[in-house]
Amino acid sequence: MADFKLDKRLSLVKSFKGQNHPPDFDHTRWLFETKGTYGYGNAVWPKDGYGVGSGANGFEHPPDFGESKRPLTRKVGVSAAILSPYRLLIILRLVALGFFLTWRIRHPNLDAMWLWGTSITCELWFAFSWLLDQLPKLCPVNRLTNLSVLKERFESPNLRNPKGRSDLPGIDVFVSTADPEKEPPLVTANTILSILAVDYPVEKVACYLSDDGGSLLTFEALAETASFARIWVHFCRKHNIEPRNPEAYFGQKRDFLKNKVRLDFVRERRRVKREYDEFKVRINSLPYSIRRRSDAYNAHEELRAKKKQMEMGGNLSDPLKLPKATWMSDGSHWPGTWASAEPNHSKGDHAGIIQAMLAPPNAEPVYGAEVDGENLIDTTEVDTRLPMLVYVSREKRPDYDHNKKAGAMNALVRTSAIMSNGPFILNLDCDHYIYNSLALREGMCFMLDRGGDRICYVQFPQRFEGIDPNDRYANHNTVFFDVNMRALDGLQGPMYVGTGCIFRRTALYGFSPPRATERHGWFGRRKIKLLLRKPKATKKAEDAMLPIKGEHNDDDDADIESLLHPKRFGNSTSLAASIPVAEYQGRLLQDLQGKGNQGRPSGSLAVPREPLDAATVAEAISVISCFYEDKTEWGKQVGWIYGSVTEDVVTGYRMHNRGWRSVYCVTKRDAFRGTAPINLTDRLHQVLRWATGSVEIFFSRNNALFASGRMKFLQRVAYFNVGMYPFTSMFLLVYGILPAVSLFSGQFIVQALSVAFLIFLLAITITLCLLAILEIKWSGITLHDWWRNEQFWLIGGTSAHPAAVLQGLLKVIAGVDISFTLTSKSATPDDGDDEFAELYVVKWSFLMVPPITIMIVNSIAIAVGVARTMYSPFPQWSKLLGGVFFSIWVLCHLYPFCKGFDGKEVKSTNHYFCVVWLALHHYFLALGKYNSSIWKAGLHEIPVPLMYFCYRQHKIMKFLDFIL
Repeated sequence: MADFKLDKRLSLVKSFKGQNHPPDFDHTRWLFETKGTYGYGNAVWPKDGYGVGSGANGFEHPPDFGESKRPLTRKVGVSAAILSPYRLLIILRLVALGFFLTWRIRHPNLDAMWLWGTSITCELWFAFSWLLDQLPKLCPVNRLTNLSVLKERFESPNLRNPKGRSDLPGIDVFVSTADPEKEPPLVTANTILSILAVDYPVEKVACYLSDDGGSLLTFEALAETASFARIWVHFCRKHNIEPRNPEAYFGQKRDFLKNKVRLDFVRERRRVKREYDEFKVRINSLPYSIRRRSDAYNAHEELRAKKKQMEMGGNLSDPLKLPKATWMSDGSHWPGTWASAEPNHSKGDHAGIIQAMLAPPNAEPVYGAEVDGENLIDTTEVDTRLPMLVYVSREKRPDYDHNKKAGAMNALVRTSAIMSNGPFILNLDCDHYIYNSLALREGMCFMLDRGGDRICYVQFPQRFEGIDPNDRYANHNTVFFDVNMRALDGLQGPMYVGTGCIFRRTALYGFSPPRATERHGWFGRRKIKLLLRKPKATKKAEDAMLPIKGEHNDDDDADIESLLHPKRFGNSTSLAASIPVAEYQGRLLQDLQGKGNQGRPSGSLAVPREPLDAATVAEAISVISCFYEDKTEWGKQVGWIYGSVTEDVVTGYRMHNRGWRSVYCVTKRDAFRGTAPINLTDRLHQVLRWATGSVEIFFSRNNALFASGRMKFLQRVAYFNVGMYPFTSMFLLVYGILPAVSLFSGQFIVQALSVAFLIFLLAITITLCLLAILEIKWSGITLHDWWRNEQFWLIGGTSAHPAAVLQGLLKVIAGVDISFTLTSKSATPDDGDDEFAELYVVKWSFLMVPPITIMIVNSIAIAVGVARTMYSPFPQWSKLLGGVFFSIWVLCHLYPFCKGFDGKEVKSTNHYFCVVWLALHHYFLALGKYNSSIWKAGLHEIPVPLMYFCYRQHKIMKFLDFIL
């Protein structure tokens, strides 16, 4: 009997394979009859615990076995089989460059010292520029996220959150637009719809649209979008639609029935597609509707004024001066910009506007109804709540510097702090929509994981649609996004590139991270760890954050409350009160807190949001006034930084300089997608704006040479290269002409093509090619992407970058202000229209002059050099081969630029022949009596059939007639 009780207490499971049991032994029944168990552990946990019976030692629910402590993210290094040879090749190429440059300096060309000196100067700069670009690529990494752990940790029921409400922090999404003519409202509307349908707790998302033009067209388009969202968002949630941009979804050229199992999907998709087509028609007709409505109201007002004039005995022949107002559909004046640009109603002079198109949702899910006259789809199992949607147009007045996009973003930061105060902020351009509905969750994995309190932002790569298949002008920019940015992720983090970025709100407010490391000595080898948030016994948990030394006039031991004075954030008490709340909500959970980190308890964010009232909206309107930032640190230390056309890079640099880290999040399915200019001129102007901003950074205190000790050495090199790279264009211009000068003069950069010179040149070339192959291997780009990037490096370096250097110098020396026009966003082409029609449009720009000159001069030089050598009694073939090789190298890089002047109908690749021979013909005609030795050498004996063939290319001939 005692043995039997002992068996029950220890829960010993006896084998049913023993000889004492019959073949049909039922093990489950045996356990039931003997009250046997499997014991206790994470495989099985009995309902009454591990004791006998359900006494005090029993457990009603299984305990937590540490599943919630699994990491949300994982860093995956590049394979050592690729990375080690890659680093070795960098060293070998650096050594080869050293030997090559040393040999070049010690072996001057005494016959052409000017040519030798110019070439060696350019080569020294190119070596320095390559080193700046290559050093930050030593530590590339990849990162992975675990969304199942995120859901388990923040959206599962627990003791503090029995209902299982979402404990995820809120996210405020910013979308910026400025001109509805260049940024079509339909494009913006599709971006908004993708945000409203994102897979994130509805009550934790708020979307803000910044209309910096104050246009009624954008306002009413947003109202139409909010109305259509009640159909589209429910459809996306019910059928798990991807992507959640209706234009992109309905335009997909694939089987839309794949992985769809609901029987009502086809019927509901057809209804939603019809509604979307009607929605597009309403959006497209808005300009006409607004104009017709305004004309009718203005005519009515004019009749009333004339009637009043008659009643007062006035002369009807006297003209009436009535403003041509823009009217809203309710019969009131639009407070923003009017079409007639009247005082107080122009683009630079209008009132501030805030309109909540969709109110904050309830905390509990709200389910819909079955299909009826009002409901197009069955939403009985779908949460029909929608995120808050707010239209914002900041106040603008003459004689105020509104600081372009950076000023608009800072206005959104203040507005959102008062209305929703999400501790994290996602900013998107109006043409960048959410392609992966889980993108926000992917980004939050990094922010909420262990060590995430030191991350200031999570940058996603930019992916583009509507690019020609050959990517003629490197619009995808894959080398930057998949090589450079991955490499920076292994240092202190990627740069902020202006869109597709989730920010920590407190980092935007200019505060330092909770912990940082200061580096001193050569290459930052001596490290000092700093604890920048010091909890005090007499202070609340959310009352300790420090600014970086030297950036504020406050004492370094000041806590957050002492930094919330009007000189820093302005005189809004609501804004100041929201900052500690945002800091608290952005903290890690308490079980993840580290040294010096103050966490928050689990379930503390599973509370409903306070509803909006008139006082809240009034306070939000006050912080977007044009004078609110006067005598504050907005744009200086707080928010997006002013003073540069590339405010994004400067803003990210300031955060890294305070000791923050950033993370690069590359998702399996692209997180966001947008558009890019495929026209050559538009592309060059875009590159010009970026390069001009880099020159501004170089000549400002944001130059990485003045970075603090909290920035890593290689991160500082990367930021320094950002300001330096436009200056390479000056050497590129010279080096692009040198082969032609060599062919014209009959000299070369070296005295003779010696074996040593060729060996060094071969070593440099081979190591460069091998480095490119390994970069392709660890980054996942293609050889085509790499070559297109190399080509556009020369195209941009000989066109936009020199102009950027000139503009930057004019701003620094003469104080000439730099202004750029907004890049036009291409709308979706109609059925039957060419998707890449913009690619073939030739728009003349002064930026095209240097590449055209280099191309023509090198083409003429090749012909002149060949003719001279062929008809020379003592031909010097080595010098000819050297000059021709480098000229062809230049022309190969400029090939996409030359192809940009082909029409769509040009199928052949004869433009280089046309350029050579037609340029020769026009030059010789322009020179008139040309009696040089070149012509006497027999250049006039050029085959006539070849020139006749080139003349048949009428389009290129007309272009050269225009240029020359």
